[in-house]
Amino acid sequence: MKIHPDKINAQSIYGYGPGWVQVANEKITHSVILSSRGERIDWGCESFADLTVRHFDQLARLQTELVIFGSGERLRFVSPALTQTLIQQQIGMETMDTQAACRTYNILAAEGRHVAVALLMR
Repeated sequence: MKIHPDKINAQSIYGYGPGWVQVANEKITHSVILSSRGERIDWGCESFADLTVRHFDQLARLQTELVIFGSGERLRFVSPALTQTLIQQQIGMETMDTQAACRTYNILAAEGRHVAVALLMR
């Protein structure tokens, strides 16, 4: 029996730190959405205070089974009023700090789940 390392077909986050994540060979320093199906979208949101319904509607259009929201350097929860489209479409959302969101996304994407991670860098 041959044993081979698992081959991950989804894009992965290779590193992270305060204010940045690394995807492939690129260091990203702005808020971004990544999908296990390969989408990479500039999120257009500088900080937690800038979040609007429009930002979460954009996530709902990805039609994933789960959105992982990385709220920055510390855990912060958004108002349910902002996530109504996700709720109506029965798309789950988990909130965690950005570094935990990176780790969770990698695990779920490697399992073949259709997930997206929305990362705030501040």
